[in-house]
Amino acid sequence: MRAFWTLIHRYFGLFTAAFLFVSGVTGAVISWDHELDDILNPQLMQAPARGAAQSPLALARQVEARYPHLRITYLPLHVEPGASLAVGVGARVDPVSHKLFEPGFNQLFIDPVNGAELGRREWGAVWPITRETFVSFLYKLHYTLHIPAFWGIDRWGVWLMGGVAVIWLVDSAVGFYLTLPLRPGRGSAPADSARSSVAKSWWRRWQPAWLIRWRAGGAKRNFDLHRAFSLWTWALLLILAFTAFSLNLYQEVFYPVLKTVSKVTPSPFDSIAPNDRQHPIEATLSYADIVNVASLQARQRGWPQPAGGVFYSPEFGVYGVSFFKPGDDHGAGGVGPPYLYYDGAGKLLGQRQPWQGTVADIFVQAQFPLHSGRILGLPGRILISFMGVVVAMLSATGVIIWWRKRSARRVTARRRGATVSVSRV
Repeated sequence: MRAFWTLIHRYFGLFTAAFLFVSGVTGAVISWDHELDDILNPQLMQAPARGAAQSPLALARQVEARYPHLRITYLPLHVEPGASLAVGVGARVDPVSHKLFEPGFNQLFIDPVNGAELGRREWGAVWPITRETFVSFLYKLHYTLHIPAFWGIDRWGVWLMGGVAVIWLVDSAVGFYLTLPLRPGRGSAPADSARSSVAKSWWRRWQPAWLIRWRAGGAKRNFDLHRAFSLWTWALLLILAFTAFSLNLYQEVFYPVLKTVSKVTPSPFDSIAPNDRQHPIEATLSYADIVNVASLQARQRGWPQPAGGVFYSPEFGVYGVSFFKPGDDHGAGGVGPPYLYYDGAGKLLGQRQPWQGTVADIFVQAQFPLHSGRILGLPGRILISFMGVVVAMLSATGVIIWWRKRSARRVTARRRGATVSVSRV
């Protein structure tokens, strides 16, 4: 049986190694995505004009008047002193061709004082990789590998990495099992003292698996790095693998399975079938209208936070208004701020409050904070960045172990073949 699980661990590990190496390296970097973006792109993130900032809603009207072929998809409602206003934009339908315009960018950076455009970029662009797109390129590489759309489907990369996460989850459990020492032969039931002695003996035989022989040769040290780091970080590896699966395969597997075994409060995006991108749903209320409606209803609910951001999804026809104080957009434990959801005519579709709801609701909310480490704040982000390096190292050392054993088996086979040939002569 152990030989079977060894084969499973070997080939599951080989299949996922390259994917996990990329995911580990990129994950270690994007734990600091906002900070890196600020360092690389001060020309986008910093606003030079000085004076009183205009209302973000007024700036949004200016943007849509300046670019009639664009629609605002995300608008921050807080303006920090000296910082630009980063506005998400999407294409409208060309009234002549009845197809979406192709602006070539999906973010605009506006000086909140005078409304001047500071720059633009395509968040998540594959090519060219520039300072402006570097961080977002890594972010999408982490969970999609930038696999392009074909057959009208743009989620192949998301599905692939979700499947890799499932295999990784199984492989982590198998790897842990293989570190356990073999049990002694079965006999009569031991007495308490004998049972304690057996337990101590078993632990002494397992203990070397947790250690690294730093002064040993390269092959032994490489094997120890792979085995010991897997054991010391095993619980974190399981969390990363499971949350990677739940985030990438949320609609396809995670949510359908979860709602069959527990009560989950659906969001509008779980219960509304989206239109395709070429047929967006037009809203009848403006951003200003929906923010006013949401702010009033938030006060009626006793929410103390001001409206902090608003988005519109043209595929679903859904507005979302988030409520948070400036600088607190990640919310308590990284789970995000409260939300109110509306359709394009202002009908309330639902709400989301962090760390509230059924057990399943809270479990769903915790997936991204666990995966990103934001559930523990700054220490969690440092830990996840470290784990990204560990995942990449485990992938590399696993391949090296396989390659060396494969080479050794080939040498042994050649020697046996030569011995047989000599004996026949």
